[in-house]
Amino acid sequence: MSPSEITILGGLLIGLVYGVAAQVTGFCLNRALRDRFNVKGGSRLHNVPEQPKTSLHASERSGKLRSFVLALAVAMAGTQWAHERGMIQLSQSIYVTNQFSWLLIPVGGLLFGWGMMLARGCGARTLVLLGQGNMRSLVVALCLGISAFATLTGLLGPLRSAVATATMVSLPSASLQHRWGVAFVILGLLFYVFKDRGFIKQRRNVLGGFIIGLLIVAGWLVTGWLGFDEFETNAPGSVGSLTFVAPIGMAIQYTMIATGLSLSFGVTVVVGVVVGAFVSARVTSTHKFEGFRSAEEIRRYIAGGVCMGVGGALAMGCSIGQGLTGLSTLSYVSILASSGIVLGARWALHRGH
Repeated sequence: MSPSEITILGGLLIGLVYGVAAQVTGFCLNRALRDRFNVKGGSRLHNVPEQPKTSLHASERSGKLRSFVLALAVAMAGTQWAHERGMIQLSQSIYVTNQFSWLLIPVGGLLFGWGMMLARGCGARTLVLLGQGNMRSLVVALCLGISAFATLTGLLGPLRSAVATATMVSLPSASLQHRWGVAFVILGLLFYVFKDRGFIKQRRNVLGGFIIGLLIVAGWLVTGWLGFDEFETNAPGSVGSLTFVAPIGMAIQYTMIATGLSLSFGVTVVVGVVVGAFVSARVTSTHKFEGFRSAEEIRRYIAGGVCMGVGGALAMGCSIGQGLTGLSTLSYVSILASSGIVLGARWALHRGH
């Protein structure tokens, strides 16, 4: 098989496993933050009384968040190991850069986090829910993908580029590179995950975090090692892993004009996630067609999709792209973007979304 064929097939397999794992375990940063802060989704929208703060045990409230942090720890350890072994070159990813817009990266993160709460899920969760039969997620995915491409290369592209150029700054280094510093961060993440003894009993959360973390590492290995073509000119961004903002837009574009495009790792990952979630939902009898229940819901989900698309384009990634793939490189830009995503989500929750 050629390197491109390996990359395409690898993306499809990774997407399939992600779709199954996320569908079964409910892996999602949106859900994690809502559970952690004990906020019930849709309570304001459907006039359902808020649950009391003690309605969930503390261990259960933090279970999804610990699962996400576990995925980050596994992804970070595996990615750094592969980099140290010379299997991948993280400098060829879009995340490891010492030049960035001090304005667009955090603002994009805030927008994405806000939109994630409006749409009741990030880009990856949107694809999983679509596979389960949630037609609201189809609208979110379309709005996300189109608005992302409009921001990257469409009508908003020149404005984004001009603002990025005007607000560009440089750092002495692009990421945390000291081995002891990397080890300290990973151990700190694992300490947070397992300091709650009740978490180890939450098998789905433990399994979900572990599998998703390994899939991030698998993505790096597929694009940067197994499918890496040393005879081709590899531009920055040619090596990467799971992310769901630009790839959703690319999948929509490929659907419309496939004869003029080539399949890519991101597109096959998107297809794999939807198919994997669909198969898993059918096997577990959780597949169910769902639609909008009110005009307010339609406006909310459209706004959420647009905010995620624009925000993800500005921040160079989503809750998975920056929050797991980017952070696995220990990039300072990813730390800034991910902080913006969490703050935007927390702000939305505070506002009752």
